[in-house]
Amino acid sequence: MEIIKNGTQPSVKGPEAWFTGEVRIDPLFSKKESTHGGGAMVTFEAGARTAWHTHPAGQTLIVTSGLGWIQREGGPIEEIQPGDVVYFEPDEKHWHGASANKAMSHIAIQEEVNGEAVTWMEKVSDEQYSKS
Repeated sequence: MEIIKNGTQPSVKGPEAWFTGEVRIDPLFSKKESTHGGGAMVTFEAGARTAWHTHPAGQTLIVTSGLGWIQREGGPIEEIQPGDVVYFEPDEKHWHGASANKAMSHIAIQEEVNGEAVTWMEKVSDEQYSKS
């Protein structure tokens, strides 16, 4: 058994190359020798969002607070709120983040395939984001 104590893993700022706006990442768990997955609590300030990206084994989001928006390529922007669980299929191009006026936090869980958990792409433009 392992207990990862609160406060033992520092928060990090979401890298500018992958995010627009203010984003904080709080690591929760990393893959182990016997597992392939990792997870983090991600907090997006109002208007903040990821760039477009994919995950080779898919991704699960569990919304814990606030109000967020998600979109898969070719689909409409959809609203997410606390208690919602979102699953993106493997290699499904998507983005997620806070709504324009309210912050949002979610737990993000993804697994690695051949050592890779995510492929980052272009940023979501203000025009794409504002089409909510």
